[in-house]
Amino acid sequence: MAHPADDPPCFPQLPTLLYQVVTFQEQQETMPVTNFRIPERYEYQTGFAANLETEAIKGALPIGQNSPQKCPYGLYAEKISGTAFTAPRWENQQTWAYRIIPSAAHSSFEPAPSGNRLKTKFNQIPNQLRWDPFDINADVDWIEGLHIVAGSGDPALKNGIAYYIYGATKSMNEKTAMYRVNLVNDEPIRGYILELFNGHFQLPELGPIGSNCLANARDFQIPVAAYTHDSKSTWTVVNKFCGQLFTSKQGHTPFDVVAWEGRYYPYKYDLGRFNTIGTISYDHPDPSLNTVLTANSNAHPGTAIADFVIFPPRWLVGEDTFRPPSYHRNCMSEFMGLIEGSYIAKGAGSGGFQAAGASLHNCMSSHGPDVEAFDKASNQELVPVKVGTGSMAFMFESCYMVGVTDWGLKMCQKVQKGYSEESWGGLKDLFTPPELPFRE
Repeated sequence: MAHPADDPPCFPQLPTLLYQVVTFQEQQETMPVTNFRIPERYEYQTGFAANLETEAIKGALPIGQNSPQKCPYGLYAEKISGTAFTAPRWENQQTWAYRIIPSAAHSSFEPAPSGNRLKTKFNQIPNQLRWDPFDINADVDWIEGLHIVAGSGDPALKNGIAYYIYGATKSMNEKTAMYRVNLVNDEPIRGYILELFNGHFQLPELGPIGSNCLANARDFQIPVAAYTHDSKSTWTVVNKFCGQLFTSKQGHTPFDVVAWEGRYYPYKYDLGRFNTIGTISYDHPDPSLNTVLTANSNAHPGTAIADFVIFPPRWLVGEDTFRPPSYHRNCMSEFMGLIEGSYIAKGAGSGGFQAAGASLHNCMSSHGPDVEAFDKASNQELVPVKVGTGSMAFMFESCYMVGVTDWGLKMCQKVQKGYSEESWGGLKDLFTPPELPFRE
C-alpha cells in the first residue's frame, strides 16, 4: 500500500495529472466504505470543486485580500493557476498558497535519465489488445517504476491523454519530491495513472437521476494545511515536462505551505463509496452510468476527453436480460484495468483478464464477452445476484484514437498473443431460422 510521505500532506505543488495509488484491500461484504487494511492517518476537508481555505497556524491566511504588502508570519503569497485567469467563474480553478519559501527558489532544471519510458510517442493500431499483469522491477521507487503504456495527442500542444502503469518496491529518496510516495511496511505497490493534457475532471451531470448517487461531492477528500519548516537542507525536485524528466536542487523543503485557499487542489476518493445505479427491470445500461469523473471536450456536449468509469460490487436483477455488456463497437476508445478480483465479461486466471493487467479496445474495435462469459450468461438462472464482490475493475474511456507506446507494445513483453482469437474465435453459429413454407 502507498501513502503520502512522512512529511505532512501539505501543498508543495499541484499535480498536472490525476493519479490513484492502488491499495489491495480486504473488501467488505456490504457497502459503501472500503475497509482498507491500513487505517487513515490524516485529516481532510470534504467536497468537490468548492472554494476551500485551511491554515495550519491560526491567522496565517490573510483576511479580505490575497496579496497583502506583508503576509502574516513572514510568509510568501504564491498563486497557482489551473485555468486561464479569464476562464468563466464556474470553471475557474486557482489557489493562493502561503508558504515559507516560494517554489521559484531553485537551481536550473537539468535533464534526468528516464530512457523512453515516459515518451509520448504512440503507435496507432486497430487490434484488440490485452496485457498480462505488469511486472514490478526490483529496487525501484515510484518515479523509477513509472511507464507510459498508451495515449493520444501531444502534451506540448495541451491536447490529449496518456495512460501509465507503475510499480515500486521502495520509498522515494528522503530528500526527493515530485509526488511523495512512500511505502508502508515496505510492501510493494502498483497501480494505474490517467493524465490529461488539457482540461480538468468534473463530476458527471446526473440528469433524470436527480441530485444524488454515483460519486457524491461530499465523499472527495482534500488535505488540510500542514507544513515542515526546513530551510537548511538540500532537496531534489523532479519535474516531468513533455515526456522527459528534469531535476533541480533547492535549499529548502517543498512541503512548506502553511495556509491556502482556492479551488485548485489535489483530492482523493474511495471507490467503495460510489453509489451504483442500474436497471431493476430489463436490459443492460451503458457503462457511462458508472462514471466517477469526466473531462469534457469542447467538440460536443457529452463527448469526453476522458471518462473514469468503475465496475464495483453491485446487484444484477434484470429480467429476460443478457446481464454482461453486449457485443459492441464504440466511437470511444476503452482502456480497462483490474485492481483486484475478476470482471463479469472476461475470463480470469492465466492468460485471461487479471489484476494488474489491462486491455485496450480502440475506436470501433469490436469486443464484448468472451466465449465462456457468453455461454454462462446465456444459460444462467436469472435470479438476483450480486457480482463483483471482492473486485474492482475500471475503464478510461476517451473520444481520442488511443495509440500504444513501444514499451507497451513490445518492450514490456506482456501483450497476450492470440487474445482476440482465444476470446471470440470459438463463438458458434447459433442461428436457427424458421422453416419456410413449402413451395412447388
